[in-house]
Amino acid sequence: MTRGPGGMDLNQLMKQAQQMQAEMAKAQEQLAGEVVDASAGGGMVKVKMSGDLRLLELTIDPEAVDPDDAEVLADMVTAAVNEALRAAQQLAGERMGGIAGLGGPGGGPGIPGLPGA
Repeated sequence: MTRGPGGMDLNQLMKQAQQMQAEMAKAQEQLAGEVVDASAGGGMVKVKMSGDLRLLELTIDPEAVDPDDAEVLADMVTAAVNEALRAAQQLAGERMGGIAGLGGPGGGPGIPGLPGA
């Protein structure tokens, strides 16, 4: 048994780190298959985003298209995409935070793309 500073078993620590890394990789793979939905403008703009933050689908109701006011449509798209990003990040935080022992939503310091990182 290899002991490090403070009497820690380095072999055990390495095994735990490898196990956590494997669990994180599996969770990331599962997130890619999960989907969150968001909408804006009373459902006139709808977004589907994967748990790994890929925009999967953007649907715009034809009534939302006003050539004289494209700015409103752009605002609705921005709002829907931002809401989907927030929901996907929350989902990732819930899945990944527990593995890393970082808690639930918002507990992901040091994990890129997660709240608190």
